[in-house]
Amino acid sequence: MIMKESNLTRHDLGREKFIEKVWEWKAEYGNRITTQLRRLGSSVDWSRERFTMDDMCSKAVIEAFNRFHEDGLLYRAERLGNWSCALKSAISDIEVDYIDLDGRTYLEVKTHKGNPNDAKGRYEFGVLTSFAYPVEDSGEQLIVATTRLETMLGDTAVAIHPEDERYKHLHGKYVIHPFNGRRIPIVCDDKLVDMSFGTGAVKITPAHDPNDYECGKRHNLEFITILAPDGSINHNGSQFEGMMRYDARIAVEEALKEKGLYKGKEPNKMRLGLCSRSGDILEPMITPQWYVNCDGMAKRSTDAVRNGELKILPAEHEKTWFQWLDNIRDWCVSRQLWWGHQIPAWFATKKGEEGVLKTDMKNNDRWVVARNEEDAFAKAVKLLGCSKDEIILERDEDVLDTWFSSGLFPFSVMGWPDNTDDLKAFYPTSLLETGLDILFFWVARMVMMGLQLTDTLPFHTVYLHAMVRDKDGRKMSKSLGNVIDPLEVINGCTLETLLAKLDAGNLPAKEIARAKKDQQADFPDGIPECGSDALRFGLLAYTVQGRDVNLDMKRVVGYRMFCNKLWNATRFALQFVSDFQPTPNILEELMSSGKMAIRDKFMISRLMACSETVNDCFASYKFGDAQHAAYSYWMNDVCDVFLELIKPVVYDKSEENKDNRWAAQATLWIAIEAGLRILHPMMPFVTEELWHRLPGRGTLGDAEPISIMLAQFPECTSAFRNLESEESMETTMKIIRACRSLRQQYNIGNKVLTHFFVKVASGQPEDAAKSQTDDIKTLGKASTVDINLDEESIPKSVGIVVVDEQMTVLMDIKGLVDYAAEIKKLEKQLTKTTNPMQQLEVKMAAPGYEDNVSEEVKASNQERLDGLKKKATDIEEAIANFKNLAEVEKSG
Repeated sequence: MIMKESNLTRHDLGREKFIEKVWEWKAEYGNRITTQLRRLGSSVDWSRERFTMDDMCSKAVIEAFNRFHEDGLLYRAERLGNWSCALKSAISDIEVDYIDLDGRTYLEVKTHKGNPNDAKGRYEFGVLTSFAYPVEDSGEQLIVATTRLETMLGDTAVAIHPEDERYKHLHGKYVIHPFNGRRIPIVCDDKLVDMSFGTGAVKITPAHDPNDYECGKRHNLEFITILAPDGSINHNGSQFEGMMRYDARIAVEEALKEKGLYKGKEPNKMRLGLCSRSGDILEPMITPQWYVNCDGMAKRSTDAVRNGELKILPAEHEKTWFQWLDNIRDWCVSRQLWWGHQIPAWFATKKGEEGVLKTDMKNNDRWVVARNEEDAFAKAVKLLGCSKDEIILERDEDVLDTWFSSGLFPFSVMGWPDNTDDLKAFYPTSLLETGLDILFFWVARMVMMGLQLTDTLPFHTVYLHAMVRDKDGRKMSKSLGNVIDPLEVINGCTLETLLAKLDAGNLPAKEIARAKKDQQADFPDGIPECGSDALRFGLLAYTVQGRDVNLDMKRVVGYRMFCNKLWNATRFALQFVSDFQPTPNILEELMSSGKMAIRDKFMISRLMACSETVNDCFASYKFGDAQHAAYSYWMNDVCDVFLELIKPVVYDKSEENKDNRWAAQATLWIAIEAGLRILHPMMPFVTEELWHRLPGRGTLGDAEPISIMLAQFPECTSAFRNLESEESMETTMKIIRACRSLRQQYNIGNKVLTHFFVKVASGQPEDAAKSQTDDIKTLGKASTVDINLDEESIPKSVGIVVVDEQMTVLMDIKGLVDYAAEIKKLEKQLTKTTNPMQQLEVKMAAPGYEDNVSEEVKASNQERLDGLKKKATDIEEAIANFKNLAEVEKSG
């Protein structure tokens, strides 16, 4: 942002001013995440909010660094590592993203001005360039190849296989570097060189390649660094000094051509490592850094999972845990940045001492690790054997990897290293919930550091949630401009606001244009207001998919409709219980009253089943299944069935119906109240509001909670499950669905009640139909429902639906249907169906169709033709049925 707004780098500002700017940014934007969490309904103790740079956490960081050093685990060394030229800093292996190139590929490089040889300023990658080194005192040349031509400026050997007959005469010889005249030894290395690949000769750049680095150590080669921190060629680069690395690549190629040493290039598959923070192409560089030996900590961490002390859920991610930690490398914890915890280490020299440079690894023992400057002076006095007044201390300017302080978080926030009351009361914690993408970045570091520094696991369970991606499956990232702020979903957001956010961000102009195009395609009308509850409920629904959540905003909008349905249904239901007074033990009173109809028993049984399912799902972290169970309970059992069934019961205020009405009201109150408690962890806002609106609130005794948050979560009482009532209701709903189907088939108006005849098998189906006849009449909109009448008693003018082998439902349609009008409508539909069907048949029968049309198109056409034929057949059967019924009614 500083670069975008002021065209300044952090180096232009200076460290002090830069850090001031960062703190200004923190003050302005630092509460954005906590605001999102609050709006999403996170219920936590906000007075305990911690920031890893505050005093409490900073104290823990300094202590941890010192303890690691005192235990011999932390050290400073010069090694080959990943270097980000954009950040001018080392980064760890797990901060590297990789892209695979199939061959010649042109890429933009943000740190470069642009390739003048490419219209878009891109640079060439994915090619293998061959060139020759002249053999000393000979007219012979030794040809080598590389994908990173500029690194030849730092070559300090050419390796051949000791058994390669082609080069045995060159053992012990030298080649001459064409640009600086350096004598480069030809070394024999059977570990690195494959005789069958290329020319069998390999250029060696120990300071800029991992394999060459090992070869350099084996042969005691010179390690020549050719890059400056910003990726430009340094003083070791001869005439190419000052050029950016990929500009130098082009220049080196041209210079080799001039010297007649260029041998050509060809496409070559390769993998590029990118900095996960900046997107910059990484360079292997030798730099002095601070490292932590993680071997012992990693073994304890894998042992904890293997012996069951630490559970990782879903368990499939244990494999990743073992793969990383069983093959762990020492952790590079220093970063050449300015924002972060400054490393508590000082370089000690004596006043007047010359030639003792902190960059020289020969002086590595002059580094003093301490808890503060006074402590550092005391250690330096002992180290140098002189008085404090004679010593100069220079603190390391580097900062610690952000994951170092984050790894301490479970106990640093409790006041560690002090043995505080909070630490004793709350550490270790129990559950960590986080994203699977930071399993090693953060989770492993917390476990390793917790075991090493407190000798205790920081938690016993890790639950890894899925990654939220955009609807196309792309990772949400600032570089793609596809990050959705939860507040934009909660409050709604116009397209103009979304586009303005991209302009205000830190993306390059080209990427802003691309991101805007995507935003306009995805959200042409902006993001509609969905509210927190719908967003939470929608995200939970996605968790059944596994690793990734491809977030489609239309689905979240769908759950906003569910919120509306919940609100309206509950408000509607409240009128049914407006004169009902619940009691503290209303459920037990209802179940023992003897007044319950089958529908009431069914509703309570479904409530118990939902409670059991949701509790089991929560306990096993199956949040998507819990969401589905709660959704089905409200939509199917409460709204579609019970609420509709009890309307005539509640409306009937006669003395004879008093007991039935009370039972229906009590059941409804219980079903809604407990249903809201079931939903509350998933949809906290709407459930809280509706729960307070239930009649009887504030009259249920001293034990009544003041908020749904404090109410007991519903549990299943097995004695209240009633499978017989559920089976009866299942049979009843089959009949009701058949009744509705018949009414729809014959276009019967809503206000017209019809006479149904139900043929059903004896036993449970017949008992259910007879005991719930009133319910069938209510939902089937029936004037009369007759069960298992004699055939002679059933009129001929009936519509029929065969439900299954045990059930058939018939509806008397005499006088209810205008057969001529219905036949006319159907004949019109038939014409609209047969015309395209015949056209398609002609097309498919045309000469050359079988030979010239693709199999995919032929399959699509055949599928469409089959559909049209079936539709035509169905219409013809309906016409025949209406004609037959018209004749029956006419003859009757």
